[in-house]
Amino acid sequence: MRMLFWLIALFCLPMLAENWPQWRGPNLDGTSGETNLPVKWTRTDNVSWRLEMPSRTGSTPILWGEHILLNVADGDKLELWCLNRDKGNILWKRPIAGGNYKINKQNMSSPSPVTDGKNVWVMTGTGILKQFDFEGAELWSRDIQKDYGRFGLNWGYGSSPLLYEESLYVQVLHGMKTDDPSYVLRLDRRTGKTLARVERPTEAQSESPDAYTTPTIAKTGGKAEIIFSGGDLVTGHDPLTLEELWRANVLNPTRYTANRIIASPLFRDGIVYACSRVKPFVALKPGGRGDVSESHKLWTYQNGPDVPTPVSSGGLLYIVNDRGILYCLDAKTGAEVWGPQRIQPAIYSSSPVLADGKIYISNEEGTTTVIKAGREFELLGENKLEEYTLSSPAVSEGQIFLRTEKALYCVGQRRR
Repeated sequence: MRMLFWLIALFCLPMLAENWPQWRGPNLDGTSGETNLPVKWTRTDNVSWRLEMPSRTGSTPILWGEHILLNVADGDKLELWCLNRDKGNILWKRPIAGGNYKINKQNMSSPSPVTDGKNVWVMTGTGILKQFDFEGAELWSRDIQKDYGRFGLNWGYGSSPLLYEESLYVQVLHGMKTDDPSYVLRLDRRTGKTLARVERPTEAQSESPDAYTTPTIAKTGGKAEIIFSGGDLVTGHDPLTLEELWRANVLNPTRYTANRIIASPLFRDGIVYACSRVKPFVALKPGGRGDVSESHKLWTYQNGPDVPTPVSSGGLLYIVNDRGILYCLDAKTGAEVWGPQRIQPAIYSSSPVLADGKIYISNEEGTTTVIKAGREFELLGENKLEEYTLSSPAVSEGQIFLRTEKALYCVGQRRR
């Protein structure tokens, strides 16, 4: 009888609400276990609060508990802001660096912060990387360009740091404006000290060495690999030494010289999904050794994304391209389930989020389209903020956080 009581109590407990600790959320893949998320809103309806922002950014809001953390460009200044989650008021601002500038769509605030709930690490497009605690105390600072040379990407640096266990991973995959080699870094997250630096060679030419991607983690057979994508390649690395374990030279079969890569690699249910500049989009099996270009390639698809990183439920894979055309694929085989399906005719730069059986997709005009996840296309809502938007949505405790050029919106009511 006592066992039955505890089983009933266990199944009656509400699902634990999730934080959004980094750009692609709690699972590093744009998904969340959150439920009861809003479907419809306007600039005033179903909005808990709105906080004005000084400029645009590609950086996503990061949430942990009662805190929201933002990488902010304000004129020449780059700052880390910490907000109260419930009220949206600013708790503190801390300087990260000066020298902000705009290049094409982005400025130097594009990398998203990352947090473990006690500390936060934030990188700028100028190469300044800092750690703060939740009270706003600066714990250490690094200047990556000063230590290892100027960044040589055509459109400025935009990759977010990756936090895994006791390490922070930073990639510099470049070549358009430099002859310096690309490299990847592993830093001690407590001190900022470099623990490993490994060059990542490529035969990519002109703009093709440039990557604005963020690395991810693939775990297979109880072992983890750090996955980097760019320079025509996908590579898997040892988390401690950063030794390259395998490489797949599959992202630029035609050797197109402007094949810079923006959409990040995705790992879900044993498969690495890697984007190029639309085509090919490639599914790979991780865990190999050496050149796995053919042996570990599972399938390819010719209608991949350029900027938005795709999202997957494990069974289905959802791709949004820059023009708002959607494709749903079988995640294991690459077979089309539905699509092409156009949503709002606009430019799409933010990445879709999958939560509560819904997919949230924001475009640059500030419209977030909500569709039902599944084997048939079903439109649930179209929500217009009419403010320029590059940032991807973040979800936590029943709410959606949308960052535009003018403001940060908290949509919906908090579910604790």
